[in-house]
Amino acid sequence: MNTTKITPNKYDVVKDTMVLILAGGRGSRLHELTDKRAKPALYFGGNRRIIDFALSNCLNSGLHHIGVVTQYEAHSLLRHLQQGWSFLPQERGEFIDMLPARQQIDDSTWYRGTADAVYQNMKILKDHYRPKYILILAGDHIYKQDYSRMILDHIESGAKCTVGCIEVPREEAKAFGVMSVDENLKVDSFVEKPENPPAMYGKPELSLASMGIYVFDADYLYEVLEREVKSPYTSHDFGKDILPKVLEEGVLYAHPFSRSCMGKHAEGEVYWRDVGTLDSFWQSNIDLVSENPQLDIYDDSWPIRGCPQQTYPSKFYFSEGKQKVIDNSLIAGGCKITDAEIKQSVLFDQIKVEEGSVIEQCVVLPQVEIGKNCVLKNCIIDRHCIIPDGLTIGVNKEEDAKRFRVSSSGKVVLVTEAMLDNLKAE
Repeated sequence: MNTTKITPNKYDVVKDTMVLILAGGRGSRLHELTDKRAKPALYFGGNRRIIDFALSNCLNSGLHHIGVVTQYEAHSLLRHLQQGWSFLPQERGEFIDMLPARQQIDDSTWYRGTADAVYQNMKILKDHYRPKYILILAGDHIYKQDYSRMILDHIESGAKCTVGCIEVPREEAKAFGVMSVDENLKVDSFVEKPENPPAMYGKPELSLASMGIYVFDADYLYEVLEREVKSPYTSHDFGKDILPKVLEEGVLYAHPFSRSCMGKHAEGEVYWRDVGTLDSFWQSNIDLVSENPQLDIYDDSWPIRGCPQQTYPSKFYFSEGKQKVIDNSLIAGGCKITDAEIKQSVLFDQIKVEEGSVIEQCVVLPQVEIGKNCVLKNCIIDRHCIIPDGLTIGVNKEEDAKRFRVSSSGKVVLVTEAMLDNLKAE
């Protein structure tokens, strides 16, 4: 009997795969930064949005059948998708479709969890897209990955469900689903957000965490979701409800991120970030200004596409005898910097900075105006803010806490339009 293992053809596999990007989350730990936008629509890296990473990974992996599932404060996200991601040729059967919550069960039921968001689109998946495999992604993580490698591993292993996993410090693993695997990468235990995360064998300081990336055989996923929706004790979540049941049935396998990561550092370290807190969002942006950042946004072999604004070049004007420092920073288009000092910061499009101001380790979102003689340190400045002349932020934490939002670490200060309006009213 011929037992030769046949490797599936990548072209056929990606053609038979439907991608669902779950982009409906609010991102409550980002506080006011996501009051008006879903977390995946949040700006990142000077002129991109967080969701651009998942979308770019799909295109770079050859996956051109994509649905984006939206719900919370979706206007900004939908506009971004329409303006920046509507170029796939429909005549070739390629698309990025938007799947907003449509109350398909009854007129009061929105998406009740990650699994329910897929369940409520199941009829469309079956009747319209008809995939053989379904790749489910979170739309709010920063990383570069070849998903086709993960799908090929899924098929070759004989799994019904494969979960992407990454090694994380045990202390950080409390925020993730944590698993253990055997020598064939078959998952033999899984626990969601444990207080005491189990360590990896031979690596007591690390745990193996779920990345929230799943590959399913489509027919098996439909069957599991049909069963789950009838359960009276479900939270309709993949990590809490679906994966434990798949584990019980013995068809859950793991895919180590290191096998498909396209953003490895020179030392071989993989890069994946959940920018779900003010501290992590700020730090991931500031990391980009270092000489050799772990995430290379200039890598043409794995480009991160987006919808950059049509702007004039940025202008830097320094009066004679008043020259200031522009040091280790990312500065997008359309900015006007006059006699100001900018260090280790990320400035998005159309930022205006007046004379005498100092900006240090700040993330400044688009269309912000910073007045004269301001001092801003360790700040996130939200879009459309107008910083009045002489304002100091990020120097006195007690004062900052009275006027703005200080992060849980005490290191980062968030400034929004509403906070500045309250400051005027005082």
